[in-house]
Amino acid sequence: MTTLEERIAHLMRITDDLSDTVAAQAKEIDRLTARVEMLMMREAEREAEGTGGLVLGDERPPHY
Repeated sequence: MTTLEERIAHLMRITDDLSDTVAAQAKEIDRLTARVEMLMMREAEREAEGTGGLVLGDERPPHY
């Protein structure tokens, strides 16, 4: 009986650890998703303004 209680306690600890890990990963994914969305919006604004900064070989840079 003691062996079963020890195994159950061990499994419960592992489950709690995994739950904490999943929660931390979900938080990090949410943070990174928000950051990517912000960067995508910023790039879309830059592209709409025409100041993307991309200079092709046959084009003059804007400072000429």
